[in-house]
Amino acid sequence: MAEDYLTSAFIRLRQRLKDVSGRIVPERTDAEDVLQDAFVRLWKKKYPLGSEKEAEALLGKTVRNASLNERRRKRPVALETDVPEDPPDTVERERLYEEMNAKIKTELTDIQRYILEEKEYGGRTLDDIARELGMEAAAVRMQLSRARKTLRNALNHDR
Repeated sequence: MAEDYLTSAFIRLRQRLKDVSGRIVPERTDAEDVLQDAFVRLWKKKYPLGSEKEAEALLGKTVRNASLNERRRKRPVALETDVPEDPPDTVERERLYEEMNAKIKTELTDIQRYILEEKEYGGRTLDDIARELGMEAAAVRMQLSRARKTLRNALNHDR
């Protein structure tokens, strides 16, 4: 019965949900993908829905959050540092590398270190890392954000 409520609400609200996603996600095709993914995710979880109103609320919240996640995922994230734009000489570059490496080893948790290395040096996506670790992508994103903030604070504190 819950699937009926979900499907009925999705069909009826599809265009409105697409518009909501389209206002958040810059690419229209991405907005459509987010909409489809959100519906499939809800369908698989089989939430115990008691009415179509509950299904509407769940769809609206899920599409909005999925759209925000997609926008964050597509936005390039720059790591703020005080490293000058001109490349330093080799000795200075090695010193900065060693300093950063030491901070990564001492300031981050094992999970933060793993996520940072896989994302920044391994070139993997947060979704891939989340699947490997059995975590939600949002949790992986939060750990990465905390790791970057910890490193920024540690490096700024030393200067």
